[in-house]
Amino acid sequence: MNINDIKQRFGIIGNNPALERAIDIANQVAPTDLNVLINGESGTGKEVFPQIIHQNSSRKHGQYIAVNCGAIPEGTIDSELFGHEKGSFTGANEARKGYFEVADGGTIFLDEVGELPLTTQARLLRVLETGEYIRVGSSKVQKTNVRVVAATNINFATAIEKGKFREDLYYRLNTVPILLPPLRERREDIHLLFRKFASDFAAKYRMPAVKLNAEAQQALVNYYWPGNIRQLKNITEQISIIEKERDITLETLLNYLPDYNTNKLPAVIGATPAGSAAGSDMSERDLLYKVLFEMKKDLNDLKKVVHNIVNGGGSVSAMPHDDLQTINRLYRSDDSYPVIANTSDVKVHNPIIVKDNADGFSQPIMVEESLSLQDKEIDMIKKALKKHKGKRKYAAQELGISERTLYRKINEYHIEE
Repeated sequence: MNINDIKQRFGIIGNNPALERAIDIANQVAPTDLNVLINGESGTGKEVFPQIIHQNSSRKHGQYIAVNCGAIPEGTIDSELFGHEKGSFTGANEARKGYFEVADGGTIFLDEVGELPLTTQARLLRVLETGEYIRVGSSKVQKTNVRVVAATNINFATAIEKGKFREDLYYRLNTVPILLPPLRERREDIHLLFRKFASDFAAKYRMPAVKLNAEAQQALVNYYWPGNIRQLKNITEQISIIEKERDITLETLLNYLPDYNTNKLPAVIGATPAGSAAGSDMSERDLLYKVLFEMKKDLNDLKKVVHNIVNGGGSVSAMPHDDLQTINRLYRSDDSYPVIANTSDVKVHNPIIVKDNADGFSQPIMVEESLSLQDKEIDMIKKALKKHKGKRKYAAQELGISERTLYRKINEYHIEE
Protein backbone atom coordinates (compact mmCIF):
# COMPACT_ATOMS: atom_id res chain seq x y z
CA MET A 1 0.00 0.00 0.00
CA ASN A 2 1.50 3.35 -1.01
CA ILE A 3 1.49 6.54 1.07
CA ASN A 4 -1.45 8.16 -0.74
CA ASP A 5 -3.61 5.04 -0.24
CA ILE A 6 -2.76 5.05 3.46
CA LYS A 7 -3.66 8.75 3.75
CA GLN A 8 -7.00 8.17 2.09
CA ARG A 9 -7.84 5.09 4.15
CA PHE A 10 -6.95 6.58 7.51
CA GLY A 11 -8.04 10.16 6.84
CA ILE A 12 -4.58 11.74 7.05
CA ILE A 13 -4.41 15.26 5.59
CA GLY A 14 -1.14 16.87 4.50
CA ASN A 15 1.88 16.62 2.25
CA ASN A 16 4.64 17.57 4.67
CA PRO A 17 7.81 15.50 4.02
CA ALA A 18 8.29 14.69 7.73
CA LEU A 19 4.69 13.47 7.96
CA GLU A 20 5.07 11.32 4.85
CA ARG A 21 8.33 9.93 6.24
CA ALA A 22 6.50 8.86 9.40
CA ILE A 23 3.76 7.17 7.33
CA ASP A 24 6.37 5.38 5.22
CA ILE A 25 8.18 4.05 8.32
CA ALA A 26 4.88 2.79 9.78
CA ASN A 27 4.05 1.06 6.50
CA GLN A 28 7.50 -0.53 6.22
CA VAL A 29 7.59 -1.83 9.79
CA ALA A 30 3.97 -3.10 9.81
CA PRO A 31 4.68 -6.61 8.40
CA THR A 32 7.29 -7.25 11.11
CA ASP A 33 6.76 -7.88 14.83
CA LEU A 34 9.11 -5.11 15.95
CA ASN A 35 8.05 -2.82 18.78
CA VAL A 36 7.40 0.77 17.71
CA LEU A 37 7.63 3.98 19.74
CA ILE A 38 5.74 6.99 18.39
CA ASN A 39 6.94 10.33 19.72
CA GLY A 40 5.24 13.67 19.18
CA GLU A 41 3.51 16.53 20.90
CA SER A 42 -0.03 16.21 22.19
CA GLY A 43 -2.55 16.64 19.41
CA THR A 44 -0.33 15.58 16.50
CA GLY A 45 -2.38 12.47 15.68
CA LYS A 46 -0.25 9.73 17.24
CA GLU A 47 -3.28 7.47 17.69
CA VAL A 48 -3.63 6.92 13.91
CA PHE A 49 -0.23 5.29 13.42
CA PRO A 50 -0.77 2.16 15.57
CA GLN A 51 -3.86 1.49 13.45
CA ILE A 52 -1.80 1.81 10.27
CA ILE A 53 0.72 -0.67 11.69
CA HIS A 54 -1.94 -3.12 12.90
CA GLN A 55 -4.08 -3.06 9.75
CA ASN A 56 -1.07 -3.65 7.50
CA SER A 57 0.36 -6.49 9.59
CA SER A 58 -0.29 -10.23 9.78
CA ARG A 59 -2.09 -9.51 13.07
CA LYS A 60 -4.87 -7.48 11.45
CA HIS A 61 -7.43 -10.22 12.16
CA GLY A 62 -6.40 -10.27 15.82
CA GLN A 63 -7.53 -7.99 18.62
CA TYR A 64 -6.46 -4.31 18.62
CA ILE A 65 -6.63 -2.59 22.01
CA ALA A 66 -5.74 1.06 22.68
CA VAL A 67 -4.88 1.85 26.31
CA ASN A 68 -4.43 5.39 27.66
CA CYS A 69 -1.88 4.75 30.39
CA GLY A 70 -2.24 8.26 31.79
CA ALA A 71 -5.98 7.86 32.37
CA ILE A 72 -5.79 4.69 34.52
CA PRO A 73 -5.15 5.14 38.28
CA GLU A 74 -1.82 3.80 39.52
CA GLY A 75 -3.54 1.35 41.88
CA THR A 76 -5.44 -0.43 39.09
CA ILE A 77 -3.08 -0.17 36.08
CA ASP A 78 -1.48 -3.59 36.75
CA SER A 79 -4.88 -5.22 36.95
CA GLU A 80 -6.02 -3.55 33.72
CA LEU A 81 -2.94 -4.64 31.78
CA PHE A 82 -2.23 -8.08 33.26
CA GLY A 83 -5.51 -9.13 34.92
CA HIS A 84 -6.17 -10.28 38.49
CA GLU A 85 -7.41 -13.25 40.47
CA LYS A 86 -10.55 -13.32 42.55
CA GLY A 87 -9.96 -11.85 46.00
CA SER A 88 -6.53 -10.42 45.10
CA PHE A 89 -7.61 -6.99 46.38
CA THR A 90 -10.69 -5.28 47.78
CA GLY A 91 -13.41 -5.29 45.16
CA ALA A 92 -11.93 -8.16 43.14
CA ASN A 93 -15.09 -10.27 43.31
CA GLU A 94 -14.11 -12.40 40.35
CA ALA A 95 -11.08 -13.17 38.19
CA ARG A 96 -10.48 -10.82 35.28
CA LYS A 97 -8.41 -11.04 32.12
CA GLY A 98 -5.98 -8.21 31.40
CA TYR A 99 -5.41 -6.50 28.07
CA PHE A 100 -2.30 -8.57 27.34
CA GLU A 101 -4.35 -11.74 27.70
CA VAL A 102 -7.31 -10.46 25.66
CA ALA A 103 -5.08 -9.15 22.86
CA ASP A 104 -3.05 -12.37 22.52
CA GLY A 105 -2.14 -12.63 18.83
CA GLY A 106 -3.03 -8.98 18.22
CA THR A 107 -1.71 -5.50 18.95
CA ILE A 108 -1.75 -3.29 22.04
CA PHE A 109 -1.33 0.46 21.70
CA LEU A 110 0.02 1.98 24.93
CA ASP A 111 -0.70 5.70 24.66
CA GLU A 112 1.16 8.02 27.07
CA VAL A 113 3.43 5.12 28.05
CA GLY A 114 5.68 7.58 29.87
CA GLU A 115 3.01 7.89 32.57
CA LEU A 116 3.34 4.25 33.68
CA PRO A 117 4.46 3.71 37.32
CA LEU A 118 7.92 2.17 37.76
CA THR A 119 6.48 -1.10 39.12
CA THR A 120 4.30 -1.47 36.03
CA GLN A 121 7.27 -0.63 33.83
CA ALA A 122 9.11 -3.62 35.30
CA ARG A 123 6.16 -5.91 34.47
CA LEU A 124 5.94 -4.50 30.94
CA LEU A 125 9.66 -5.05 30.40
CA ARG A 126 9.24 -8.74 31.26
CA VAL A 127 6.43 -9.07 28.71
CA LEU A 128 8.54 -7.45 26.00
CA GLU A 129 11.58 -9.62 26.78
CA THR A 130 9.99 -13.02 27.38
CA GLY A 131 6.29 -12.73 26.55
CA GLU A 132 5.51 -13.71 30.16
CA TYR A 133 3.34 -12.02 32.77
CA ILE A 134 1.63 -12.83 36.06
CA ARG A 135 -1.87 -11.80 37.04
CA VAL A 136 -2.25 -9.67 40.17
CA GLY A 137 -2.72 -12.02 43.11
CA SER A 138 -1.45 -15.08 41.21
CA SER A 139 1.82 -16.97 41.11
CA LYS A 140 1.17 -18.67 37.79
CA VAL A 141 3.25 -17.44 34.84
CA GLN A 142 1.26 -16.95 31.66
CA LYS A 143 2.42 -16.40 28.08
CA THR A 144 1.18 -13.91 25.52
CA ASN A 145 2.05 -13.10 21.93
CA VAL A 146 1.27 -9.41 21.60
CA ARG A 147 2.83 -6.68 19.55
CA VAL A 148 3.34 -3.44 21.48
CA VAL A 149 3.11 -0.02 19.87
CA ALA A 150 3.70 2.81 22.35
CA ALA A 151 3.34 6.57 22.12
CA THR A 152 4.34 9.48 24.32
CA ASN A 153 4.95 13.21 24.33
CA ILE A 154 7.54 13.21 27.12
CA ASN A 155 11.28 13.77 26.78
CA PHE A 156 12.66 10.31 27.57
CA ALA A 157 16.21 11.56 28.17
CA THR A 158 14.94 13.83 30.95
CA ALA A 159 12.60 11.18 32.38
CA ILE A 160 15.39 8.58 32.47
CA GLU A 161 17.80 11.04 34.07
CA LYS A 162 15.26 11.81 36.80
CA GLY A 163 14.59 8.11 37.41
CA LYS A 164 10.96 8.32 36.23
CA PHE A 165 11.38 5.91 33.34
CA ARG A 166 13.48 2.75 33.01
CA GLU A 167 16.26 3.04 30.47
CA ASP A 168 16.12 -0.68 29.58
CA LEU A 169 12.37 -0.41 28.91
CA TYR A 170 12.93 2.64 26.71
CA TYR A 171 15.34 0.72 24.46
CA ARG A 172 12.93 -2.23 24.30
CA LEU A 173 10.08 0.02 23.19
CA ASN A 174 12.18 2.15 20.89
CA THR A 175 13.15 -0.63 18.46
CA VAL A 176 11.70 1.48 15.64
CA PRO A 177 11.10 5.17 16.43
CA ILE A 178 8.52 7.26 14.58
CA LEU A 179 8.63 11.04 15.14
CA LEU A 180 5.55 13.08 14.28
CA PRO A 181 6.20 16.75 13.49
CA PRO A 182 4.20 19.41 15.35
CA LEU A 183 1.72 21.43 13.29
CA ARG A 184 3.96 24.52 13.27
CA GLU A 185 6.51 22.45 11.30
CA ARG A 186 3.81 21.55 8.77
CA ARG A 187 2.83 25.09 7.82
CA GLU A 188 2.00 24.10 4.26
CA ASP A 189 -0.68 21.76 5.64
CA ILE A 190 -2.37 24.15 8.08
CA HIS A 191 -4.81 25.84 5.69
CA LEU A 192 -5.47 22.51 4.01
CA LEU A 193 -6.49 21.02 7.35
CA PHE A 194 -8.64 24.06 8.15
CA ARG A 195 -10.54 23.70 4.88
CA LYS A 196 -11.08 19.97 5.51
CA PHE A 197 -12.40 20.59 9.03
CA ALA A 198 -14.55 23.49 7.84
CA SER A 199 -16.08 21.26 5.16
CA ASP A 200 -16.73 18.46 7.67
CA PHE A 201 -18.45 20.78 10.14
CA ALA A 202 -20.48 22.41 7.38
CA ALA A 203 -21.86 18.98 6.49
CA LYS A 204 -22.38 18.05 10.14
CA TYR A 205 -24.27 21.20 11.08
CA ARG A 206 -25.87 21.73 7.64
CA MET A 207 -24.47 25.17 6.96
CA PRO A 208 -22.10 26.77 4.41
CA ALA A 209 -18.40 26.23 5.10
CA VAL A 210 -16.40 29.12 6.56
CA LYS A 211 -13.61 30.65 4.47
CA LEU A 212 -10.59 32.76 5.41
CA ASN A 213 -9.44 35.87 3.56
CA ALA A 214 -5.76 36.27 2.65
CA GLU A 215 -4.75 38.03 5.89
CA ALA A 216 -6.58 35.49 8.04
CA GLN A 217 -4.90 32.63 6.15
CA GLN A 218 -1.48 34.12 6.85
CA ALA A 219 -2.28 34.52 10.55
CA LEU A 220 -3.49 30.93 10.68
CA VAL A 221 -0.22 29.71 9.17
CA ASN A 222 1.96 31.90 11.43
CA TYR A 223 0.27 30.87 14.67
CA TYR A 224 2.32 28.64 16.98
CA TRP A 225 -0.41 25.98 17.52
CA PRO A 226 0.60 24.60 20.94
CA GLY A 227 -2.35 22.19 20.77
CA ASN A 228 -1.49 21.13 17.20
CA ILE A 229 -4.17 19.47 15.01
CA ARG A 230 -6.58 18.99 17.92
CA GLN A 231 -6.51 22.73 18.66
CA LEU A 232 -6.96 23.63 14.97
CA LYS A 233 -9.96 21.34 14.70
CA ASN A 234 -11.57 22.77 17.84
CA ILE A 235 -11.06 26.36 16.69
CA THR A 236 -12.48 25.56 13.24
CA GLU A 237 -15.57 24.08 14.88
CA GLN A 238 -15.99 27.12 17.13
CA ILE A 239 -15.79 29.51 14.20
CA SER A 240 -18.19 27.39 12.15
CA ILE A 241 -20.83 27.45 14.87
CA ILE A 242 -20.43 30.92 16.39
CA GLU A 243 -19.73 33.21 13.43
CA LYS A 244 -22.71 34.23 11.32
CA GLU A 245 -20.54 35.53 8.49
CA ARG A 246 -19.01 32.74 6.42
CA ASP A 247 -16.10 34.91 5.20
CA ILE A 248 -13.70 35.15 8.12
CA THR A 249 -11.44 38.20 8.42
CA LEU A 250 -8.17 38.54 10.32
CA GLU A 251 -9.90 40.52 13.08
CA THR A 252 -12.47 37.76 13.57
CA LEU A 253 -9.91 34.95 13.49
CA LEU A 254 -7.69 36.58 16.14
CA ASN A 255 -10.57 36.30 18.61
CA TYR A 256 -10.07 32.52 18.48
CA LEU A 257 -6.25 32.39 18.61
CA PRO A 258 -5.09 32.68 22.26
CA ASP A 259 -2.00 34.84 22.81
CA TYR A 260 -1.41 35.15 19.07
CA ASN A 261 1.34 37.77 19.31
CA THR A 262 3.33 35.89 21.94
CA ASN A 263 2.84 32.35 20.67
CA LYS A 264 3.85 32.72 17.05
CA LEU A 265 7.59 32.82 17.59
CA PRO A 266 9.41 32.48 15.37
CA ALA A 267 7.51 32.95 12.11
CA VAL A 268 10.07 31.15 9.97
CA ILE A 269 8.83 28.51 7.55
CA GLY A 270 10.27 25.11 8.26
CA ALA A 271 12.17 26.17 11.37
CA THR A 272 10.40 26.38 14.65
CA PRO A 273 11.07 26.52 18.32
CA ALA A 274 11.40 21.88 20.39
CA GLY A 275 12.77 18.98 20.78
CA SER A 276 14.11 17.87 22.31
CA ALA A 277 12.96 15.91 21.32
CA ALA A 278 9.40 16.15 21.53
CA GLY A 279 8.02 15.91 24.89
CA SER A 280 7.42 17.72 28.04
CA ASP A 281 10.34 20.01 27.31
CA MET A 282 9.23 21.01 23.85
CA SER A 283 8.63 24.40 25.46
CA GLU A 284 12.38 24.64 26.08
CA ARG A 285 12.80 25.27 22.37
CA ASP A 286 10.61 28.34 22.79
CA LEU A 287 13.05 29.61 25.39
CA LEU A 288 16.01 28.74 23.20
CA TYR A 289 14.63 30.76 20.33
CA LYS A 290 13.90 33.65 22.64
CA VAL A 291 17.53 33.49 23.74
CA LEU A 292 18.70 33.59 20.12
CA PHE A 293 16.48 36.53 19.31
CA GLU A 294 17.72 38.39 22.39
CA MET A 295 21.32 37.71 21.30
CA LYS A 296 20.55 39.02 17.83
CA LYS A 297 18.96 42.15 19.27
CA ASP A 298 21.95 42.80 21.57
CA LEU A 299 24.35 42.29 18.67
CA ASN A 300 22.42 44.74 16.49
CA ASP A 301 22.44 47.29 19.32
CA LEU A 302 26.19 46.88 19.68
CA LYS A 303 26.73 47.28 15.94
CA LYS A 304 24.77 50.52 16.08
CA VAL A 305 26.97 51.82 18.88
CA VAL A 306 30.18 50.98 17.02
CA HIS A 307 28.79 52.51 13.81
CA ASN A 308 28.02 55.76 15.65
CA ILE A 309 31.54 55.84 17.12
CA VAL A 310 33.22 55.22 13.75
CA ASN A 311 31.14 57.88 12.02
CA GLY A 312 32.08 60.28 14.80
CA GLY A 313 35.76 59.96 13.88
CA GLY A 314 36.68 57.76 16.80
CA SER A 315 35.80 60.33 19.45
CA VAL A 316 33.62 59.24 22.31
CA SER A 317 33.37 62.55 24.08
CA ALA A 318 30.08 63.20 22.34
CA MET A 319 28.80 59.63 22.54
CA PRO A 320 25.02 59.64 23.11
CA HIS A 321 23.88 58.62 26.55
CA ASP A 322 21.73 55.88 25.00
CA ASP A 323 24.84 54.27 23.50
CA LEU A 324 26.55 54.19 26.89
CA GLN A 325 23.48 52.59 28.38
CA THR A 326 23.54 49.95 25.64
CA ILE A 327 27.16 49.07 26.44
CA ASN A 328 26.44 48.90 30.16
CA ARG A 329 23.39 46.69 29.56
CA LEU A 330 25.38 44.23 27.48
CA TYR A 331 28.19 43.84 29.99
CA ARG A 332 26.70 44.53 33.40
CA SER A 333 26.24 40.81 34.15
CA ASP A 334 29.95 40.05 33.70
CA ASP A 335 32.38 41.43 36.32
CA SER A 336 35.29 41.00 33.93
CA TYR A 337 34.00 43.94 31.89
CA PRO A 338 34.14 47.40 33.49
CA VAL A 339 31.05 49.55 33.36
CA ILE A 340 31.38 52.90 31.62
CA ALA A 341 30.00 55.64 33.80
CA ASN A 342 30.72 58.61 31.54
CA THR A 343 32.63 59.60 28.41
CA SER A 344 35.41 61.58 30.08
CA ASP A 345 37.62 58.53 30.67
CA VAL A 346 36.91 56.71 27.40
CA LYS A 347 38.84 56.62 24.13
CA VAL A 348 38.27 54.60 20.97
CA HIS A 349 40.79 52.71 18.86
CA ASN A 350 39.66 51.07 15.60
CA PRO A 351 36.89 50.97 17.14
CA ILE A 352 37.69 49.05 20.37
CA ILE A 353 36.40 50.83 23.45
CA VAL A 354 39.16 51.59 25.97
CA LYS A 355 38.83 52.82 29.53
CA ASP A 356 41.78 54.62 31.17
CA ASN A 357 42.72 53.42 34.65
CA ALA A 358 43.86 55.71 37.40
CA ASP A 359 47.46 54.57 36.88
CA GLY A 360 47.41 55.84 33.30
CA PHE A 361 47.25 52.44 31.63
CA SER A 362 44.46 51.64 29.23
CA GLN A 363 42.23 48.64 29.81
CA PRO A 364 40.49 47.31 26.66
CA ILE A 365 36.84 46.31 26.75
CA MET A 366 36.40 43.53 24.22
CA VAL A 367 33.27 44.23 22.21
CA GLU A 368 32.39 40.60 21.69
CA GLU A 369 28.97 39.02 22.19
CA SER A 370 28.90 35.90 24.35
CA LEU A 371 27.88 32.86 22.33
CA SER A 372 26.94 30.74 25.33
CA LEU A 373 23.25 29.84 25.11
CA GLN A 374 23.32 28.66 28.72
CA ASP A 375 24.60 32.04 29.94
CA LYS A 376 21.93 33.83 27.93
CA GLU A 377 19.28 31.45 29.21
CA ILE A 378 20.33 32.06 32.82
CA ASP A 379 20.35 35.81 32.21
CA MET A 380 16.85 35.77 30.73
CA ILE A 381 15.49 33.69 33.61
CA LYS A 382 17.03 36.12 36.13
CA LYS A 383 15.54 39.09 34.27
CA ALA A 384 12.09 37.49 34.17
CA LEU A 385 12.20 36.64 37.89
CA LYS A 386 13.36 40.14 38.75
CA LYS A 387 10.69 41.74 36.57
CA HIS A 388 7.93 39.74 38.25
CA LYS A 389 9.46 40.01 41.75
CA GLY A 390 10.22 36.30 42.04
CA LYS A 391 6.76 35.09 41.03
CA ARG A 392 7.57 31.99 38.98
CA LYS A 393 4.15 31.68 37.38
CA TYR A 394 4.39 35.07 35.69
CA ALA A 395 8.09 34.66 34.94
CA ALA A 396 7.35 31.37 33.15
CA GLN A 397 4.60 33.06 31.12
CA GLU A 398 7.01 35.85 30.18
CA LEU A 399 9.59 33.30 29.00
CA GLY A 400 7.03 31.20 27.14
CA ILE A 401 7.76 28.01 29.10
CA SER A 402 5.89 25.95 31.66
CA GLU A 403 6.24 26.68 35.36
CA ARG A 404 7.59 23.15 35.87
CA THR A 405 10.32 23.74 33.26
CA LEU A 406 11.25 27.05 34.90
CA TYR A 407 11.47 25.37 38.33
CA ARG A 408 13.77 22.68 36.91
CA LYS A 409 16.03 25.22 35.24
CA ILE A 410 16.29 27.30 38.42
CA ASN A 411 17.54 24.20 40.25
CA GLU A 412 19.72 23.06 37.33
CA TYR A 413 21.51 26.42 37.03
CA HIS A 414 21.47 27.12 40.82
CA ILE A 415 19.78 30.45 40.23
CA GLU A 416 19.23 32.45 43.41
CA GLU A 417 15.94 34.28 43.47
